[in-house]
Amino acid sequence: MKNLNIPVGVSDFEKIRKNEYYYIDKSGLIEDLLKRTAEVTLITRPRRFGKTLGMSMLANFFDIRKNSKEIFEGLEICDHQTLCSEWMNQYPTIFVSFRQVDGLDFNGAYDMLTMVISELYKEHLYLLDSDKISEYDKELARQLIQGVASAKDIKSSLLFLTRLMQQYYGKKAVLLIDEYDVPVAKASSHGYYKEMLDVMKSLMAALKDNTALCFSVITGCLKIAKESIFTGTNNFISDTITASRLNEYFGFVQSDIDHLLQDAD
Repeated sequence: MKNLNIPVGVSDFEKIRKNEYYYIDKSGLIEDLLKRTAEVTLITRPRRFGKTLGMSMLANFFDIRKNSKEIFEGLEICDHQTLCSEWMNQYPTIFVSFRQVDGLDFNGAYDMLTMVISELYKEHLYLLDSDKISEYDKELARQLIQGVASAKDIKSSLLFLTRLMQQYYGKKAVLLIDEYDVPVAKASSHGYYKEMLDVMKSLMAALKDNTALCFSVITGCLKIAKESIFTGTNNFISDTITASRLNEYFGFVQSDIDHLLQDAD
């Protein structure tokens, strides 16, 4: 049996590729998503199905601030040269995870949410140095970075960031949201469901009639059906484990297992 370098617990696509961990090629997901005309795609799968790794792959592929040619070399997506020329590292990309948003009460969870938004904005500090962004917008961005913004501004922070990035790059933004359902699921367990649902519905307004949005991909374990936070979202597709055209890209299908066993001798 061969000793494969298995990336147990590693969900960072760039780290896996640069450190030459064993990786089963799921890059066909990129082409599949781009072939669809959906503005918003919600992908729900159980835990440990590789959702975060898939989103990390998408972020590395689209993000205009990166040069990802080397880490995608040899993968299926690179067979599509025209697609890669048009999309690889060509779009402003926002990648945010709500996995950390938890608390025994609403105030505790809301504090975690403001921290997540703050860390997201810190990834884009270059916006504060641009003459394409107004001083008023820069001041609001600073408040979000410092975690002192009003509840209204927190609720509109994703929408605001897509618009800032469109102003800076002159291109619509790709928005990737991982573990979107964690804050509401935790809230349901601890008794502040309505308060958190209100916040998350407002955050997801970035998906509705947003002229600065190219497209969005969202992942989670659950599809929140009652009082859906996606109500009013245009061109929306929900891809579940029981009704899916993307199953081969999350978890392992039989051909993946066969390939893995063969590689392991």
